[in-house]
Amino acid sequence: MCVRSYSGGLTIAPHADAARWADPADVPRPARADPPAARFPRPPVRPATTLTGVSGPVLIGELSQTDFLAQLDALLAVYTAAMRPEPAYLPGRLSIMERHGGHPCFRAIAATAGPQIVGFSYGFRGTPGQWWHDVVRSGITAAAGHEVAEQWLAEPLEIAEVHVRPEYQHQGIGRTMVLMLAAGRTERTAVLSTQDADSPARHLYRSLGFGDLLTRFTFPGGGPPYAVMGAVLPLIGASQSQDRAG
Repeated sequence: MCVRSYSGGLTIAPHADAARWADPADVPRPARADPPAARFPRPPVRPATTLTGVSGPVLIGELSQTDFLAQLDALLAVYTAAMRPEPAYLPGRLSIMERHGGHPCFRAIAATAGPQIVGFSYGFRGTPGQWWHDVVRSGITAAAGHEVAEQWLAEPLEIAEVHVRPEYQHQGIGRTMVLMLAAGRTERTAVLSTQDADSPARHLYRSLGFGDLLTRFTFPGGGPPYAVMGAVLPLIGASQSQDRAG
């Protein structure tokens, strides 16, 4: 679903869709809001919720940073089932996830069916110096200008991963995890990248209020084209999700 491409270096490939950003006024912009009082306040813990109508009861709740790090192998197994990456890619992915666990305002959500983790999502406060943040900022700046990049990437919630095991997909688990991940955040915007295709993940993000900030975007190191998407918080559907959790 949501997956990032990571490689060394910060060289940006020429943006294939830059022409449509010729006038920055055409770019969707988030509404301005006052900054939070504290720079890195800890997001509040959201209550767990149980989905019905899926393949058995699935409990979705927040993982502490300690539990996230302790469950990395189980989370990587979900990632592997969902994305089917080359085996040689997995040690690097594990290292990236471990590093992400130390980023500011980190939050992780896990879906469990009995003792098994069947889905997970996590995100954190994006800041300069983080690889994905800097690459995407450069890309948006090149395509639409510094002001637009600043409006979307001034300390956003960066949703790094959203994955569900194939046998549990298309049952609302991904949507619930993303809504819980974004609930109660102090950031104004949320951003993510996903492969630039007409996929169920892309439809999910659009239904939650995400729009395309960049399309046909190539991260350094090659790989498939990505779409970078952004939404103004709270996400569409957040109030209904909170009502059910309460």
